Amino acid sequence: MKILRGIARGGDRVPVALAIGNFDGVHRGHQALLAQLAAAARRHGLSPAVMTFEPHPRELFAPSTAPARVANIRDKIEALAAAGVERVFIQHFNRRFASLTPEQFIDDVLVAGLDARFLLVGDDFRFGARRAGDVELLRTRAPQHGYVVEQLATVEEHGVRVSSSEVREALAAGDLVRAAALLGRPYAISGRVLHGRKLGREIGFPTLNLRLAHKRPAAHGIYAVKVHGLGHSRPGVASIGLRPTVEDAGRWLLEVHLFDFAQQVYGRLVRVELVHKLRDETKYESLQALTTAIRNDAAKARAMLADAHQTT
Repeated sequence: MKILRGIARGGDRVPVALAIGNFDGVHRGHQALLAQLAAAARRHGLSPAVMTFEPHPRELFAPSTAPARVANIRDKIEALAAAGVERVFIQHFNRRFASLTPEQFIDDVLVAGLDARFLLVGDDFRFGARRAGDVELLRTRAPQHGYVVEQLATVEEHGVRVSSSEVREALAAGDLVRAAALLGRPYAISGRVLHGRKLGREIGFPTLNLRLAHKRPAAHGIYAVKVHGLGHSRPGVASIGLRPTVEDAGRWLLEVHLFDFAQQVYGRLVRVELVHKLRDETKYESLQALTTAIRNDAAKARAMLADAHQTT
C-alpha cells in the first residue's frame, strides 16, 4: 500500500478508482463499499484508492461535539489495506481545504489532483464548502471530466444502519460483542510500547504503555484483554483513560498489565484486543486504594480469560 499526504505528485500519480470518507473503524458498511471499489478498479484497470481526512472535519469546526475516535490512523490504514485498498490519500483538513466550493473540489482535487476515473460514494455523501456538493453534482460534471460515478446503498443489520456511530455507541456501552459484529472483527487498538512513569512497576503491576493520539477515544475504562505481537497471544488487564488518581494532565493512555510476563519490550508494535469491559475508570483517594482495585481487576480478568480459553 502507498500512503500519500494530500494529492499525488509526479511519479506517484496514477489513475484511481476512489472512495472518499473518514472510514473511522472501517466497519462492515465500509468493507462492503471497499469490496465494490476493488471490483470496479479491476474492471476499469485502475488502482483502488481512498481519500480520508485528518483531523475529522468536526474536530476543526465543532471540537466540543466532535465524535469519539473508533480507530487511530495506524489501525485505519491496516484495515483499509486488508480490504484491498492500494493507495490512501490522507488529506489535512483545515479551513482552506474546507472552503473549497463543490466545483473546486471536483476540478482541483478529484480530477487534477487525484486523477479519479471512477468514484464510489455512499448514499449520504456530501462535499465542498457547507457540504453543498452531492452525488447529483458529481454525475452532472462526470461527462466533461471523464469519470464514472456509482452509489452504494446503506448496509443494514437487523434493520439498523451499520455506521461508525453505531460502533461508537457499542463501545461506549461496553458491548464488545456488538462492536465486533459491526466491525466484522474483534475491536483492538495497536501502537508501539512507550516508556512511562514506571508507577505500575512500583506498585507490583508493571504495564505496557501505548499513547492514544486522540482526545476522545471511543472505548474507555478497564478491560480484560489479549495482546498480540509478543509471540503468542498474551492475556492481561488494561486501562484506557486519564489516570485521574495519579495525574491531572488530561493525557489519554492505554496501559496493559500482562499476566506472568516480565520482558522489556519498549518500541515493539503490539495490538491490544479488548475482550470484556470490567468497569469504568475511577478516581481513588489513595495509591493503596488504586493498587487494591488493580489487584481485583487483574483477578477478574485472569479468571474470565481462562474461562473463555477453556470454552473455545
